[in-house]
Amino acid sequence: MSAVDVIPLARPVIGDRERELVDEVLRSRQLSLGPTVTKFEQMWADRLGTKHAVACSSGTAGLHCCLHALGIGPGDEVITSSFSFVASANVILYTGATPVFADVDPLTFNMDPAAVEAAITPRTKAILIVDIFGYPAEVPALIEIAERHGLGIVEDACQSIDGDYNGKKLGTFGHPAVYGFYANKQLTTAEGGVILTDSDELYTQLKSLTNQGRSDDGAWLVHSRLGFNYRLSDVHAAIGIAQIERLDWMQDARARIAGMYQERMASIDGVTPMYEGPQRRSWFVYAPRLDADLDRDRIIGRLEAEGVSAKPYLPCIHLQPYYREAHGHAPGELPITEAISASTIALPFFCEMTDDQVDRVCQAMERAIKAERGA
Repeated sequence: MSAVDVIPLARPVIGDRERELVDEVLRSRQLSLGPTVTKFEQMWADRLGTKHAVACSSGTAGLHCCLHALGIGPGDEVITSSFSFVASANVILYTGATPVFADVDPLTFNMDPAAVEAAITPRTKAILIVDIFGYPAEVPALIEIAERHGLGIVEDACQSIDGDYNGKKLGTFGHPAVYGFYANKQLTTAEGGVILTDSDELYTQLKSLTNQGRSDDGAWLVHSRLGFNYRLSDVHAAIGIAQIERLDWMQDARARIAGMYQERMASIDGVTPMYEGPQRRSWFVYAPRLDADLDRDRIIGRLEAEGVSAKPYLPCIHLQPYYREAHGHAPGELPITEAISASTIALPFFCEMTDDQVDRVCQAMERAIKAERGA
């Protein structure tokens, strides 16, 4: 099958406005530490209603800086979810601390607050919340647990851009939240991220940490703390400004396509559509579950043979080769997480998908399942 016939998993919207703003930065010759990054940060702070936003080179970089700012280090434990991109746990290891995985809710796929509380030990210093697949975690319940046990909180909202819980934006709950802008996200800067906070003190520290520990007064080549090279360039920020300008349209488009998928997938025997609960999902991926009797890898093979991209998504972090070999994790530790991870399948999902493409994916899925079951 030719490449033009393949429906990709994701495809960013890049248009004339992105090219125009990038060209302005290139013509200015100020490619980093310039006004475009500052404007990008201010647009996020204004949109979310936070006091501050700190741009950084990736969501991973933002999470690492937040944990570092909390003073997390060797001997500490941080509770998080194994049903996430591996960065959610890697950033804990970067500090020298140990990630402790809590099992998830079978509907939301986010950490079960009861499992989080059960995982707390005398070494626990923080909870790293993950809002998976754009559905917000039980943030108020997790805050209550953290406050009761004297724990810090960092929120990985990298998959929940512009998300909220009961109408309150993620990033406005009193702890830092981080967005990631990889090319498959609701909004992209190619690579990049932003940290949202209302704390003046944390903002000052994060601005320094992302720029090699530069002194708080910005003095040239004076570094007052250990920092990192986690800057976002003005070129990337220019792409992001254009993306924020059309974010409402992109979010509406993704929700419309998700609605079509939800209706169609509900009619296919063997597929469970994505959960729609009391909270609004910021649609990131479309990843329904397959029934346990279906061989997901063979389903994926059948879909790809018809030019429909598909992937197993997400693998459990604790069962990744490195985590098993270096940290002794094994199957059976997190039964709900592992069952979800074994059954979710990512299908093509991007805001410029056509109705015909959605229809083609759904028809291919129905045929693949019937063929798998010998119907």
